[in-house]
Amino acid sequence: MLSRLDRRLVKVLPLITPVSVLIGVLLGSHLSGYTFLSPWIFAFMTFSGSISSSFKEFLKVLTHPLPLIATLFILHIIMPLIAMAFGFIAYSGDSFTITGLILAAAIPTGITSFVWVAIYKGNTVLTLSIILIDTILAPFVVPYTLSLLVGTKVQMDIAAMMQGLFYMIVLPSLIGMLLNQWTKGSIKQSWGPRLNPFSKIAMGVVVAINSSVVSPFLRHFDARMLGLACTVLILSSLGYLLGWVTARLMRWEPDIVIALTFNGGMRNISAGAVLAVSYFAAPVAIPVVLAMLFQQSLASLFGYLLNRRSTPKKAGTDAITTKLTPNVDKI
Repeated sequence: MLSRLDRRLVKVLPLITPVSVLIGVLLGSHLSGYTFLSPWIFAFMTFSGSISSSFKEFLKVLTHPLPLIATLFILHIIMPLIAMAFGFIAYSGDSFTITGLILAAAIPTGITSFVWVAIYKGNTVLTLSIILIDTILAPFVVPYTLSLLVGTKVQMDIAAMMQGLFYMIVLPSLIGMLLNQWTKGSIKQSWGPRLNPFSKIAMGVVVAINSSVVSPFLRHFDARMLGLACTVLILSSLGYLLGWVTARLMRWEPDIVIALTFNGGMRNISAGAVLAVSYFAAPVAIPVVLAMLFQQSLASLFGYLLNRRSTPKKAGTDAITTKLTPNVDKI
């Protein structure tokens, strides 16, 4: 039953996140009170994905760090510079909007990228490594990036942030990998199919809860807001596209291509929204919360495109095999 449910959820996956975003925006005041559940749901999703990973694979990533370095380069150098260029070209003189665009691009990769990579059979160990290292670097990289590009000083409660991320990512990941090691990989076959559908449902719940914080910022949606939304959409799309192009140019394996695509595009928007609201004027938060509207929908789109790109190739291979079989029989 759970396997059938999982297959059905995979089919409607491109619709899950946009619908969840819409629900979150429409029911903002009703759902925003449940934001305290997000870390626990994130921890469950991380654990669900990490039971398929082993310490051996994790060490392999660290011994071959080029994909990891490439992703961090996209996340914290290329994308913030592109966001700054867009800001100065389209919103010259509006320092709040420029700062918001750069902040949306500079925050660390999103935790939900782990779920997307796992769904599309990407390299989850590489993804976990990127999330862990990027999370550790975030308290230092984000303030420095903003200070360098817009001259803004950001103070963050590093201890509280690291503690929260430890319980959301590090601890459940270590437990999952330890169970994988202890059971010699059998937990992946026994519990993976059971947890997969709940992980997808949990992702929809998290998206809805986090999207609920967007609704107060969208009460006055005018032409300028529409233009800003289009700018954020283009910037968000470029992150996914840069990850995919980089991996393809480097001729890396398909699982690494999937990992770089999602990690290049995903951002921890919830953390970005908190930073924007806590340390900046309200207009700075608008690009960040707009990114929340598009991020998961774009993940659905790029996941669909990645899946579609691999399916014809497989079908073509099967067709060639079918055509060659009669000739082999004749020989």
